Amino acid sequence: MTLTAGVIAVQGDVSEHAAAIEQAAARHDRAVEVVTIREAGIVPDCDLLLIPGGESTTISTLLAEEGIDEEIRDHVAADKPVLATCAGLIVLAADAKDDRVATLGLLDVTVDRNAFGRQADSFQTPLDVTGLDSPFPAVFIRAPAIDSVGSDVSVLAEWDDRIVAVRDGPIVATAFHPELTDDARIHELAFFTEG
Repeated sequence: MTLTAGVIAVQGDVSEHAAAIEQAAARHDRAVEVVTIREAGIVPDCDLLLIPGGESTTISTLLAEEGIDEEIRDHVAADKPVLATCAGLIVLAADAKDDRVATLGLLDVTVDRNAFGRQADSFQTPLDVTGLDSPFPAVFIRAPAIDSVGSDVSVLAEWDDRIVAVRDGPIVATAFHPELTDDARIHELAFFTEG
């Protein structure tokens, strides 16, 4: 059976995420078709969903305007897997501590936007991630950090005493950009590995 993987394409590294999903699927002998999502009506047909980085206030506004936000809620309620990266993590959070972001409240975390500084403060570091057998080359760009997590949220990674990756039910969320490497293990962890 071919899986349909949807990548929210209102902003962010859409083609890079699509390539990583295809690479992860191939490593698990799964057939996958990646579709881009810019309007309502596509998410309900997706088995997997990815919400990339970008600017969280803009992403949350566009999701609401297009009616995609409610479809994402239904996807999670159906226990279908989601990977949210950087701004995607902020958009899914319960609280972004910023009224300009209309968060979806699907991820039981509180987020500190731009916790690791400006674009000029971007960096890459080897990161130990629960579920991976060796460090992941994590790329942080204007990255958020998770300040607090709910009781059912599993912390997958920390950097500099700050939480930067979690799993909450069907959702895996990272503060970093896994698509900016040639390592698809975070996409595997989200979509093809039992949590």
